[in-house]
Amino acid sequence: MIPGGGQPNMQQLLQQAQKMQQDLARAQEELANTEVDGQAGGGLVKATVTGSGELRALKIAPEAADPEDTETLADLIVAAVQAANQNAQTLQQQKLGPLAQGLGGGSGIPGLPF
Repeated sequence: MIPGGGQPNMQQLLQQAQKMQQDLARAQEELANTEVDGQAGGGLVKATVTGSGELRALKIAPEAADPEDTETLADLIVAAVQAANQNAQTLQQQKLGPLAQGLGGGSGIPGLPF
């Protein structure tokens, strides 16, 4: 027989939920403070974003800036930012994935694909 007539210990469940919330908030803060990079054109354009996807820096090598071909430069910038954001999503999954599973599956956090 389960102590307490089979009723879950509500205090214990609340403490576990609170700890998971704190862990999630801590992981989200770490993501916001962690920077990841992406590049395009063999490093001609480099983008730096936070783990939460905020663009922080963009570096463009002088040889990438051809005034006669701004379309290629624009494509390189887009590709570098996309690569950096993909790296940020991977970091999000590493940091938040286990926490989301502990919360019962989908994280319910807007912008996260799991």
